[in-house]
Amino acid sequence: MSCFTQILLHHDLLYPVREWLESIEIHNRKLAHFLCKAIPAQCPFERDITLFGRKLVHIPPMCKLNPLYEQVVTLRFKALCYLADECGEDVAVYC
Repeated sequence: MSCFTQILLHHDLLYPVREWLESIEIHNRKLAHFLCKAIPAQCPFERDITLFGRKLVHIPPMCKLNPLYEQVVTLRFKALCYLADECGEDVAVYC
């Protein structure tokens, strides 16, 4: 690890949370179902505001502003993979 990388990691206050989220392994069917239901597949904030059939404003997805977005999406993906690969379930209901 370079000195610059160590400095960046030292100043990243969310680094321990990121590491913890990335280290979670899914070995429980109930937990996997809970994560798939709790973490949305698409950003729920993205919208088109229309008035009289005309699009006035497009609100872009705000989820990527979340500093833990990548880790949360990865956790959902791990849960989906566990259900599909280990449990043999159809995960189409979560997509």
